[in-house]
Amino acid sequence: MERRIGRCRSDVIYDTILFILLSLVFLVVAYPLYFVIISSVSDPIAVSNGEVTFYPIGFTLDGYREVFKTNTVVRGFLNSLLYTVCGVSVNLLVTLPTGYALSRKDFALKKFVTFFYMLTMFIGGGMMPTYLIVKQTGLLNSMWALIIPGAMGVYNMIVAKTFFSTNIPLELMEAARLDGCGNTRFFFHIVLPLSGAITAILVLYYGQGHWNSYFSALLYINDREKWPLQLELRNILLLNTNTMTKEFITEEMRKEQARREALANMMKYSLIIISSIPMLIVYPFVQKHFVKGVMIGSVKG
Repeated sequence: MERRIGRCRSDVIYDTILFILLSLVFLVVAYPLYFVIISSVSDPIAVSNGEVTFYPIGFTLDGYREVFKTNTVVRGFLNSLLYTVCGVSVNLLVTLPTGYALSRKDFALKKFVTFFYMLTMFIGGGMMPTYLIVKQTGLLNSMWALIIPGAMGVYNMIVAKTFFSTNIPLELMEAARLDGCGNTRFFFHIVLPLSGAITAILVLYYGQGHWNSYFSALLYINDREKWPLQLELRNILLLNTNTMTKEFITEEMRKEQARREALANMMKYSLIIISSIPMLIVYPFVQKHFVKGVMIGSVKG
């Protein structure tokens, strides 16, 4: 008969305290997200008056309707999708081969090149020199101005390098050479199929960076037709707020002005939801690789 080992009092107290602390941390993290969701579908006046706390009041989709009244949001969404797909493709094309080359023990300049890359993590040219380089190379006002300057993240390259050095054994390369496999063929036909975890993690990291970026577009993109979603949404929010404060100035329209200003304030929450949906859709597909990718290098094998 199986005997159950009783837990001592100190273990019960420890587990209880840990459960309470983790529950508090969860509430601190989860409540703001929940508040954004319920505020985006609540009456704007109720949101402005602070009446919305735990459940939506006066269900309405006016915030979403205001956002999608103009086709600039759809155009910005398509632009961001294009920039993200092209940007991630370039990032992978640069990061994976570089990480693999620096993971090879027979690469003579491995230490020097690694030091050269790591130096850029601590020393940067700054915003103005970068802008001048983008302008002089003819990338200004094109999507490549958002992709080429950040073609490779050094941290992500180091993560990929660690993955290759710990998960691709040297014996595998030696066996491939006996079958007449060169370095290029070995990388594309053997290394990449075995690197699904790190590839998924890099797609998530790079994709999130491209999708949420707006400051680079603010600097380098002058044509509104090429604006990404984040910059378009920012402009719509500022434009709506400024227009409302100038348009409704008569005494008879003060109530309407207050409501529209409250609606513009509520649009912030709608914009957050709209811009977060694509990343929320992508994350479940790479979730199974996330733990392995984050723990790369912690255990050799």
